[in-house]
Amino acid sequence: QVQLVESGGGLVQAGGSLRLSCAASGRAFSRKPMGWFRQAPGKERECVAAITWSGSNTYYADSVKGRFTISRDSAKNTVYLQMNSLKPEDTAVYYCAAKEIFYSGTYYTGRDEYDYWGQGTQVTVSS
Repeated sequence: QVQLVESGGGLVQAGGSLRLSCAASGRAFSRKPMGWFRQAPGKERECVAAITWSGSNTYYADSVKGRFTISRDSAKNTVYLQMNSLKPEDTAVYYCAAKEIFYSGTYYTGRDEYDYWGQGTQVTVSS
């Protein structure tokens, strides 16, 4: 079992930055691929970033490429999402997710591919 707890959300003006953290507990976090998703009201939950277990490969949605950075610190059992140049359309609840697979060299971007989810953290960007 893996438990995930997100933090770092809040209200920020357009152009500002936030860093989300996802603290994991449970079995073998450092060997699992991770992802960050977001869901805005009335919209589907979408993957904005994903990372392999080693951190060597990452994925970004086109809408956040160049502005968001995903990283992980296995010693701290934590995954981060650094969000810069925030826009009002980035407003959503952000979730981190973990997939129950070890040492996969692939990142995963499908909502249904993940096995564990955090409770979410609200990010609101004002114009």
